[in-house]
Amino acid sequence: MFFCFLEIELSLYYINPLCYDSSNMNNLGPQNFKDILAKKITTKPPAYEWQQLALEIIKDLKIPQSKRNSVFAVCKKYPRIYLEKCLNETKELCQSGEQWKYFFKLITKTEDDKKQPAKAD
Repeated sequence: MFFCFLEIELSLYYINPLCYDSSNMNNLGPQNFKDILAKKITTKPPAYEWQQLALEIIKDLKIPQSKRNSVFAVCKKYPRIYLEKCLNETKELCQSGEQWKYFFKLITKTEDDKKQPAKAD
Protein backbone atom coordinates (compact mmCIF):
# COMPACT_ATOMS: atom_id res chain seq x y z
CA MET A 1 0.00 0.00 0.00
CA PHE A 2 1.30 3.42 -0.86
CA PHE A 3 0.61 6.77 0.72
CA CYS A 4 1.16 9.86 -1.37
CA PHE A 5 1.43 13.42 -0.19
CA LEU A 6 1.70 16.51 -2.33
CA GLU A 7 4.53 18.90 -1.66
CA ILE A 8 3.70 22.29 -3.11
CA GLU A 9 6.35 24.90 -3.65
CA LEU A 10 4.46 28.14 -3.97
CA SER A 11 7.31 30.10 -5.46
CA LEU A 12 7.65 27.82 -8.48
CA TYR A 13 4.08 26.50 -8.61
CA TYR A 14 5.50 23.02 -8.76
CA ILE A 15 3.70 20.01 -7.35
CA ASN A 16 5.95 17.17 -6.21
CA PRO A 17 4.19 13.99 -5.08
CA LEU A 18 6.00 12.21 -2.28
CA CYS A 19 5.13 8.53 -1.96
CA TYR A 20 5.91 6.28 0.95
CA ASP A 21 5.71 2.53 1.35
CA SER A 22 3.34 1.88 4.28
CA SER A 23 5.27 -1.16 5.55
CA ASN A 24 8.46 0.71 6.40
CA MET A 25 7.72 4.33 5.42
CA ASN A 26 10.61 4.55 2.96
CA ASN A 27 10.41 7.41 0.52
CA LEU A 28 9.87 5.93 -2.92
CA GLY A 29 10.39 9.26 -4.60
CA PRO A 30 8.14 11.03 -7.04
CA GLN A 31 5.87 8.78 -9.07
CA ASN A 32 3.43 9.38 -11.86
CA PHE A 33 -0.25 9.09 -11.13
CA LYS A 34 -0.44 6.68 -14.06
CA ASP A 35 2.16 4.41 -12.40
CA ILE A 36 0.24 4.41 -9.13
CA LEU A 37 -3.00 3.41 -10.87
CA ALA A 38 -1.22 0.70 -12.86
CA LYS A 39 -0.04 -0.94 -9.61
CA LYS A 40 -3.55 -0.98 -8.19
CA ILE A 41 -4.84 -4.54 -7.89
CA THR A 42 -8.57 -4.98 -8.33
CA THR A 43 -10.52 -8.15 -7.79
CA LYS A 44 -13.69 -8.72 -9.71
CA PRO A 45 -16.68 -9.69 -7.53
CA PRO A 46 -18.74 -12.76 -8.45
CA ALA A 47 -21.42 -12.11 -11.05
CA TYR A 48 -24.00 -14.50 -9.56
CA GLU A 49 -25.00 -15.48 -6.02
CA TRP A 50 -24.18 -19.13 -6.65
CA GLN A 51 -20.59 -18.15 -7.46
CA GLN A 52 -20.29 -16.41 -4.09
CA LEU A 53 -21.71 -19.49 -2.36
CA ALA A 54 -19.21 -21.70 -4.21
CA LEU A 55 -16.33 -19.51 -3.03
CA GLU A 56 -17.58 -19.73 0.57
CA ILE A 57 -17.86 -23.53 0.36
CA ILE A 58 -14.35 -23.77 -1.13
CA LYS A 59 -12.96 -21.67 1.70
CA ASP A 60 -14.90 -23.40 4.51
CA LEU A 61 -14.20 -26.98 3.44
CA LYS A 62 -10.66 -26.38 2.15
CA ILE A 63 -11.48 -27.98 -1.19
CA PRO A 64 -8.41 -28.87 -3.29
CA GLN A 65 -7.72 -27.12 -6.56
CA SER A 66 -8.67 -30.14 -8.66
CA LYS A 67 -12.24 -30.25 -7.25
CA ARG A 68 -13.14 -26.56 -7.32
CA ASN A 69 -14.86 -26.74 -10.71
CA SER A 70 -17.16 -29.42 -9.29
CA VAL A 71 -18.20 -27.07 -6.50
CA PHE A 72 -19.15 -24.38 -9.01
CA ALA A 73 -21.14 -26.92 -11.05
CA VAL A 74 -23.01 -28.13 -7.96
CA CYS A 75 -23.75 -24.58 -6.82
CA LYS A 76 -25.13 -23.71 -10.22
CA LYS A 77 -27.31 -26.83 -10.37
CA TYR A 78 -28.86 -26.93 -6.87
CA PRO A 79 -30.72 -24.29 -4.83
CA ARG A 80 -28.87 -22.30 -2.20
CA ILE A 81 -30.96 -23.60 0.73
CA TYR A 82 -30.18 -27.22 -0.15
CA LEU A 83 -26.45 -26.52 -0.47
CA GLU A 84 -26.34 -24.63 2.83
CA LYS A 85 -28.10 -27.57 4.49
CA CYS A 86 -25.49 -29.98 3.09
CA LEU A 87 -22.69 -27.63 4.16
CA ASN A 88 -24.04 -27.38 7.71
CA GLU A 89 -24.47 -31.16 7.97
CA THR A 90 -20.92 -31.63 6.72
CA LYS A 91 -19.51 -29.26 9.32
CA GLU A 92 -21.57 -30.90 12.06
CA LEU A 93 -21.02 -34.56 11.22
CA CYS A 94 -17.50 -34.61 9.78
CA GLN A 95 -15.25 -33.04 12.41
CA SER A 96 -12.03 -34.71 11.25
CA GLY A 97 -10.75 -35.86 7.91
CA GLU A 98 -11.50 -34.41 4.53
CA GLN A 99 -14.82 -32.61 4.84
CA TRP A 100 -15.12 -31.93 1.13
CA LYS A 101 -15.45 -35.65 0.37
CA TYR A 102 -18.35 -35.93 2.82
CA PHE A 103 -19.96 -32.85 1.28
CA PHE A 104 -19.95 -34.45 -2.17
CA LYS A 105 -21.26 -37.74 -0.72
CA LEU A 106 -24.24 -35.91 0.77
CA ILE A 107 -25.06 -34.28 -2.54
CA THR A 108 -24.76 -37.48 -4.57
CA LYS A 109 -26.69 -39.49 -1.97
CA THR A 110 -29.70 -37.20 -2.07
CA GLU A 111 -29.44 -37.05 -5.86
CA ASP A 112 -29.64 -40.88 -5.98
CA ASP A 113 -32.63 -40.83 -3.60
CA LYS A 114 -34.49 -38.57 -6.00
CA LYS A 115 -33.93 -40.95 -8.92
CA GLN A 116 -35.30 -44.02 -7.13
CA PRO A 117 -39.07 -44.47 -7.31
CA ALA A 118 -41.03 -44.27 -4.08
CA LYS A 119 -41.86 -47.65 -2.54
CA ALA A 120 -45.54 -48.42 -2.11
CA ASP A 121 -46.54 -49.94 1.24
